[in-house]
This record gives sequence, C-alpha cells and structure tokens, in this order.
Amino acid sequence: MTNPTLLWLRRDLRLSDHPALRAAVARGGPVIPVMIRDDQMAQMGAAPKWRLGLGIEAMGRALAEKGSRLILRSGQAAEVLMALAEETGAGAVYWTRAYDPESIARDRGVKETLVAAGVEAQSHAGHLLFEPWEVETGQGSYYKVYTPYWNAVKSRDVAAPLTAPAEITAPAHWPESEDLDDWALGAAMQRGAAVCLPHQHVGEATAQGRLGAFMAQGIAEYRARRDLPGEAGTSGLSENLSLGEISIRQCWHAAMRARQEGAAGAETWAKELVWREFAYHLIYHTPRLVSGNWREEWDGFPWREAGDSPEVLAWKQGRTGVEFVDAAMREMYVTGKMHNRARMVVASYLTKHLLTHWHVGQRWFEEHLTDWDVASNALGWQWVAGSGPDAAPFFRVFNPDTQAEKFDKGGAYRRAWIAEGQDAPPETALAYFEAIPQSWNLSVSRRYPDSPIVGLKEGRQAALAAYEARKPG
Repeated sequence: MTNPTLLWLRRDLRLSDHPALRAAVARGGPVIPVMIRDDQMAQMGAAPKWRLGLGIEAMGRALAEKGSRLILRSGQAAEVLMALAEETGAGAVYWTRAYDPESIARDRGVKETLVAAGVEAQSHAGHLLFEPWEVETGQGSYYKVYTPYWNAVKSRDVAAPLTAPAEITAPAHWPESEDLDDWALGAAMQRGAAVCLPHQHVGEATAQGRLGAFMAQGIAEYRARRDLPGEAGTSGLSENLSLGEISIRQCWHAAMRARQEGAAGAETWAKELVWREFAYHLIYHTPRLVSGNWREEWDGFPWREAGDSPEVLAWKQGRTGVEFVDAAMREMYVTGKMHNRARMVVASYLTKHLLTHWHVGQRWFEEHLTDWDVASNALGWQWVAGSGPDAAPFFRVFNPDTQAEKFDKGGAYRRAWIAEGQDAPPETALAYFEAIPQSWNLSVSRRYPDSPIVGLKEGRQAALAAYEARKPG
C-alpha cells in the first residue's frame, strides 16, 4: 500500500471541491488531515480566531462522518509536519495555497524542509478562481485597476467544482491529537462569544444551504438590495468563503447558472466574487498592500496614528454621534460582520473625517470580524482611504447622513443597532451592551451623544485641506 499522505488544512475547511484532498485520495493509501496551531493562528484577532475554532470543530465532525479524523498539533509548521511524517511514515504533504506574504514565506520554508528530507510536498489551487500569476495584462504585467481585471476574467472558463471523495482511507493507527478545547481559540472573545454565536453560520453543510437559499430567493434582487443594510439582501457567505467552508468555484458556477436563467443580480454578484479575486491578485503581486500604503507617495500624508484618542475611541465604541457609523460598529460587535455599504462609510469617517490612518481601522476590523479576510480587508481600507490601487479619490468623502438617507431611508438599520432613545429597543440593539468589553462602562441608560465628535461638514473640509496641503503625487 502507498504510504500515507498528510493533508495540511488551513482555510479550506470543506470536503467538496477540495483539489488538495482529492489529490491526496488519488495518490492512494491513507490520508491524515492535520490542522496546526502555529504563530499565524496564535496572532489572529479575537473574533476570526474564535470563528476559526468553530470551523475546525465542524470540519472534524465532517471528517468523522467519512471515517476519518482531524489531527491537531501545535508548533512551527515545518517541524510539526516533519514530526508527523516520521511518526506515520507519510511520504507526502499536500495543502491548499495561500497568497499573503506571511503565508507564502511560511509555506516556502515548509516545502524546502520537506523536500530536503525526501518527503513529497505539493501545494494546490482551491482558494481562488484564478491563480494570481495566470491573469496578465497585454504587457505581461499584473492588473492595478479592477474593471480591466473583471473584463479579462469574466468570460474565462472555470473548471467545474469537484465532488467530495466517496471515502477517505484511514491509517491503521492514528497519530495522537491535541484537544481543540485546550487551544482556547475563543478565549479573547470573553462574554462576546455567546452574543455573537447565534449570528454565525458554521460549516460546509450550512454554507451549501445558504448558497442554495440565496440562489432561490435572493439573487434576482441582489443588485437592487445589496446596498440596503437594513435588509437581508446579500448572500451572507463571506464568513464561509473566508475559511473555505464553501468553494469560490461553486459560488461562481451558481452565479453563471443564475445569469443564464435571467436573474437580474447574477452578474453583479459575480463581480463581487471577482473583487475578492482582485484583492488576492494584488496582495500576491504587491505584498505591501497588507502593511503599507500601496501608493507609496501617501507615506508622507499627515494621518493621525493614535488608536486611543478620544475621537478614535468613540469610533470604536459606536458613539461618534453619527448614527449610521455607530450602527455599523455595533452591528460588528453583535454579529461579527458588517454590511459592505456600512464598511465603506465607517472607513471613510475614520480616515477622512477623523484623519486617522487606515492601519488603525484595518487592525480593529481584524480583531472583530468573523469574516475577516486578509486581502479583502487590506484592499477595502486602502480603497476608501485613497492610498490603494484603483482607489476612491481622497476628495471623495462619504457623507454618512447622505448615505443613510439613500440606503436606510426609513431608519430600520439604525434602529436595529442603536438602543438609546428608543422606548422599546430591539434585542439586536440591546445585545451590543452584552457584547462589548465591560471596561467600557457603557449601558443603555447612558445618553447617546447629542452631536458628532467631528461635524460632517467640518471633517470634510479638514480632510480636503489636508489633501490639498500634502497632495500625493
């Protein structure tokens, strides 16, 4: 019999359309799935780390239903995989590629270590529709603007999703595994975990159900409803895509079928899927997107760096006095997610009205979003701030009140998340006070701010003055 294959799982917590898993099964012999708690996992923000723990638990159950197991180990990835290969006699390690600079460096080191020891090491596609190096401009370079990127890929063939393997051969003797509870991945969430849990949709089976429901009931109206934060007008699949609980190829093919059937919102949703692709395309070709201004001429722009100023603290706590901004921040604490339209508004308020560096917001989202995605988060913040590729111009300053009037005309979204001032506030709004740190000493009885910490007109004028004084490039 062929010696075992170690299947190193990361953000690919599913059985269907899993090229690395299918390759491991096709190699023959036992397959040993493994998840490693390494430095990257340890350094994750509180909410995404907790949500990852839920996904790992669901993946373990799915594997058990196939007669397999998920082995948990802690340590440096190369060392853990080498030790497991020696323990089990495994001759190969397969995994799904990652594209951010930190993961690329780790995976390159893992591959070098394994190959040097005579262990086969293979990375496989599976997180994206198109590998970043496979999409080039006519000049052989990478794309820096979304629309040409969309035009380049929208008609490309995308392979049909793979089915889940009928069986996964187990080894005669399983290696020892650590206990997921001992990893305490949700420890930093503290009391917020109980509040946030009902809003999570965990695991492959749940993700498949969500996709089916969206195709049946939501896709036709997606273009008209996707910008309305007070309505359930989106697919809600961002958390599942971030952990690979559903494959991007399955989502793409579902969108293409809906488009062929005449669903009005199908192409708009497909464009959102490709925006995610574009983010990974950029993070691969220009790794500085994660940690520095993509447009280097913005390095001298006078953003404030402090993350603990009274103004920024008010932004973090959802107490700026700007209702649309505050509702969005409170939605994030209760659900672990934030409507995409609202993300643009809160990011604009921080970076422009408060003239605070996008790094501050990027890190805050990384701490609190259960659908956190390294590439989408970085691109989103830099797009709004004006420092990124294909960015909104710095002089485009979202007015939260205008945005609220346009996209939350009846105020349903704001009422759903801001309890103060309501005679009978809904549970969603009250849950905010149960989710936030007790050290904030906030309660529903505390008066909501009478006026914004920075007026919308004054903030816009200050932002434009700063831009004119230190106009990049």
